[in-house]
Amino acid sequence: MVKKILIGFLVVFVLFLGYVATRSGTFRYENSTVINASADKIFPYLSNFKMGGQWSPYEQVDPDMKKTFSGEDGQVGSIMDFEGNSEAGSGRLEMKDIKPNEFVAIKLTMTKPMNAEQMVEYKLTPEGDGTRFTWTMYGDGGFMTKLMTVLIDCEAMFRGQMEKGFENLKKVVEAPTATPPTPGQ
Repeated sequence: MVKKILIGFLVVFVLFLGYVATRSGTFRYENSTVINASADKIFPYLSNFKMGGQWSPYEQVDPDMKKTFSGEDGQVGSIMDFEGNSEAGSGRLEMKDIKPNEFVAIKLTMTKPMNAEQMVEYKLTPEGDGTRFTWTMYGDGGFMTKLMTVLIDCEAMFRGQMEKGFENLKKVVEAPTATPPTPGQ
């Protein structure tokens, strides 16, 4: 009887892994909002790693996150290595592309809680009296991403983090006295 239960469990487990293997490992999550500020007021918070901590939902879950910066912040090639708690994780951000007041592309390499590489893009476009901020995250996480998407709703999780980020950034740039600090402050 125990042998039949174990064989049944093994069959179900193999079928589950087969199902996971058929899923795509690629993902693309995108969300946007309109911020009541000009692109030049928003852009420094997106293109400078040192200023990103003022609004990033990932940095705010660990106020004691260890960060190391290299290269000229706000320029292609600048890097921020980070080591955070279990919620924030650890890894590296590398500035890959910048178009002033329009676009930022960042390569995110996670080392904890698991290894992963993905791209993060921020796009700013004028809309009415404000600016539409579009935040995109995409990549190919292989088998682990396939497994995670079967077990949890990753898109809802990332969209929730994006919403927190939008809310934080709006507080920073929409305040009547908010002026972007000089990059590197």
